[in-house]
Amino acid sequence: MDTDRRKFDRRRGTAGVELAQALASPERFEHNLHRVAMLFAGGPAPAANAVISTAAASFLKNGIEVLGVLRGYSNLLKYAPDQPLQKGKHYVMMTPQMLRRTRSSQGVMIGTARDNPGKQVQEAAHLSDPQRAEPLRRVYDALCSLSVDALVSIGGDDTLKSANMFKRFQETLPRGARRIPVVHLPKTIDNDYHGIDFTFGYFTAVDFLATEIRNLLYDADANSGYFLAETMGRSAGWLAYGAAIAGEASLVISVEDIDEQYAAAEPEHVDKKTGKTLPPRRIMNMSAVVGRIVDTMISREQEGKPFGVVVIAEGLAELLPYKYIQNVRRDDHGHLAIADVGMYRIFAELVGKTYKRRTGKSRKVVGVQLGYESRCTRPHAFDVMLGSQLGVGAYRALVEKRLNGVMVSITGQLELAFVPFGELVDQKTLKTRVRYIDPRSDFHKLARFLETYVKSAEQGILLKRKGKQG
Repeated sequence: MDTDRRKFDRRRGTAGVELAQALASPERFEHNLHRVAMLFAGGPAPAANAVISTAAASFLKNGIEVLGVLRGYSNLLKYAPDQPLQKGKHYVMMTPQMLRRTRSSQGVMIGTARDNPGKQVQEAAHLSDPQRAEPLRRVYDALCSLSVDALVSIGGDDTLKSANMFKRFQETLPRGARRIPVVHLPKTIDNDYHGIDFTFGYFTAVDFLATEIRNLLYDADANSGYFLAETMGRSAGWLAYGAAIAGEASLVISVEDIDEQYAAAEPEHVDKKTGKTLPPRRIMNMSAVVGRIVDTMISREQEGKPFGVVVIAEGLAELLPYKYIQNVRRDDHGHLAIADVGMYRIFAELVGKTYKRRTGKSRKVVGVQLGYESRCTRPHAFDVMLGSQLGVGAYRALVEKRLNGVMVSITGQLELAFVPFGELVDQKTLKTRVRYIDPRSDFHKLARFLETYVKSAEQGILLKRKGKQG
């Protein structure tokens, strides 16, 4: 006790100075920024306005104008010298009055869109091709016409790629040309970003979906049936796994689970729509995946639970056999329009038929799609804090650190970090890497521990063989 008190007293020796610093306003730094532009691209996410408003407030408090670009890159791509961007229609000048009580609000206050200025750029060499780089040039010219000194980009990995391309495009400009530094803030409820542990909105979306899953679970219990719930998570299973764990789902399956046992190869074939020959591709072994779901249903029945909810991640749609997706459109980034696939209906029908074939009984299996409802729900406190720190991080990166070409990240207890684009984007292919759940990780194993243990006929044979070998 005395030792601890002496340590405390020694710390108080400079208490007067420390107290003044602790309660003082943040230090002001010299800078040459007059106006910063901010845009949000891709799908919405809870706490989007926490990011936007805190970033804007930080710049405004330090005498820097903030121009909010409306609807992502879409309006910038419409710019032409004879078609200047209009205030109120294509952008807004943000003010402290606009930001009042917006930190915890829903939606995206400056709107969003999925337009991709780097759509025609597939490799670094294309940045020097005037025709391929023309949309990037238009974005650059639009920002220059508005006297913008720096750009804050908020969005997912596709928006990160665009931010990196915008920076790299400016490196091809003549010496002495105006340079617009760019800082990126990571956004995705899918949480599949390299360079940051958790993205803003993830936990809010997980909680929202978990509530929906629990509601379905009560419904399933009342009717002795099953719901097959497809959740968002285009590339990785973080959202599906988080929602399944928190929502007490019976089973969760995502792209990371399609290993050798559950994978198959589709041979080369001709696209009936385009006439193009498509190369062989890796797909799901549908019978094996459906069989695993039915294994869970039968095992739960043996425990006296003839009901449940099975969660599948929407990214599995990319692994469906070609016959299911051949007529489905793709967006500007080349992504399958998953909402048009109806994977939840496909699986629900196959699971119902397989269950009846294996048991001789019928069990109602209803497919539902969850996800869009979670993107603009009211953010939880943690996501508001996380988003706020990222927003402030944009100011600190550009003004305090004078950085260009970095993504703002968070480590530990909301400590800021700044990750160069070069560590996140392959500078030759200009592509980002997806952060999958490691099937060997404790996070992945957590779901398996919480689910019903199953032993299918095939697994039983395998165990017997191992026993004989032993």
